[in-house]
Amino acid sequence: RHNLKYFDKMRCLRKRSAVSFLGILVVCLLFMNLYIEDSYVLEGDKQLIRETATHQLNPERYVHSFKDLSNFSGSINISYRYLAGTPLPRKRYLTIGLSSVKRKKGNYLLETIKSIFEQSSYEELKEIAVVVQLADFDSAWCEGMVQDISQKFAHHIIAGRLIVIHVPEDYYPVLDGLKRNYNDPEDRVKFRSKQNVDYAFLLNFCANLSDYYVMLEDDVRCSKNFLTAVKKVITSREGSYWVTLEFSKLGYIGKLYHSHDLPRLAHFLLMFYQEMPCDWLLIHFRGLLAQKEVIRFKPSLFQHMGYYSSYKGAENKLKDDDFEEESFDIPDNPPANLHTNMNVFENYEASKAYSSIDEYFWGKAPSTGDFYGIVFEKPIKISKIKVVTGTEDRQNDILHHGALEVGEKIVGSKKGRQCTTYLRLGEFKNGNFEITDVEHKVLFDINCMRILVTKSQKEWLIIRSISVWTSQTPNQ
Repeated sequence: RHNLKYFDKMRCLRKRSAVSFLGILVVCLLFMNLYIEDSYVLEGDKQLIRETATHQLNPERYVHSFKDLSNFSGSINISYRYLAGTPLPRKRYLTIGLSSVKRKKGNYLLETIKSIFEQSSYEELKEIAVVVQLADFDSAWCEGMVQDISQKFAHHIIAGRLIVIHVPEDYYPVLDGLKRNYNDPEDRVKFRSKQNVDYAFLLNFCANLSDYYVMLEDDVRCSKNFLTAVKKVITSREGSYWVTLEFSKLGYIGKLYHSHDLPRLAHFLLMFYQEMPCDWLLIHFRGLLAQKEVIRFKPSLFQHMGYYSSYKGAENKLKDDDFEEESFDIPDNPPANLHTNMNVFENYEASKAYSSIDEYFWGKAPSTGDFYGIVFEKPIKISKIKVVTGTEDRQNDILHHGALEVGEKIVGSKKGRQCTTYLRLGEFKNGNFEITDVEHKVLFDINCMRILVTKSQKEWLIIRSISVWTSQTPNQ
């Protein structure tokens, strides 16, 4: 009897172990299928959980669908109608995608297209393609819009910069009788679900047109020379991993992607088209591909200008207060290795000061001789340098006594490289430093730059931003 109890107990333990093992195996297989192309497995994403706590996906219901995600590199088989323009003769740097439907009040599409072209220089126009998807099933409205677009932007269509497309209703999934998640009314569920499909079809079309893709809405105003600003940001992120770069804090506006990710994103939106709004799905997509933090740049390059929403003509007064319409001078910040001998507070590491993201370096009370160093990957010519310390919340955590220096002749290992000689360009004033015409004041190609603490301080130090503008690349 003792032995029987023992064996019963062992069988129960084996059953529990088997169930636990199978559960773990299913979850592992689910995520391995999702990331088979990327050769890594997603770690816990606490930031994503915080951002999407009120709108969670339920992957257990989609095990079979997730298995199909390994085929994300393939395009969706759809026949597109070209309403204006023809296939692009060559690949561009950036595609700008717009999806538009008939609104009950107001129409901003023509103004949006006009803003894109007017705010771009002739050289920038050579590197962009604008794809407008007329996603309404009202053929009369589509024909009218095509006529208006063709009349106003004929030269851009002829130049191959503007394409207008349409996907027949036959290709759309069922849009009636969908799940009423979040207790949305049926017409709201239908509207947002169709919008997900609209964007999926648009992304699928744009997948091979350019190196990068930016998503806009059809009621947007652009900043002057936005493409040049986007290119500088992309260059500054060279060598770092990212899925989405954001150039506006509103909705789907100004979300930038690698074009090679578009098929995967298109499939993702189609898979969950009835689950939640598109902007929530975009957050999940970024998180599932292991970009934990939002990477958003200021000032914003795109502004929402529509007053009436495309949903029932409801009022939509949302504005991005970080938007600047006039041309602004965004730094180049060429690739570099960053290091400091200061005592860093928590995760406010050195890299967070050398970017246009809203983050910063934070070190504990620095002493005389402490430094923050930048070693450029290649020697450069610098035209302008600007360093800002402290924040609005912590206005005393500035560099009270410090200098900025540039150096040449790198020595040491790759991990601990530094320059042998430095030239002092000036002192910090009220926690800030700015200098122009550096290339006329420094006769050598610059390998290093450093912020040097010249007197100990009891206050901690926040380096909010380090901005470097380059002139021509020196001959190697």
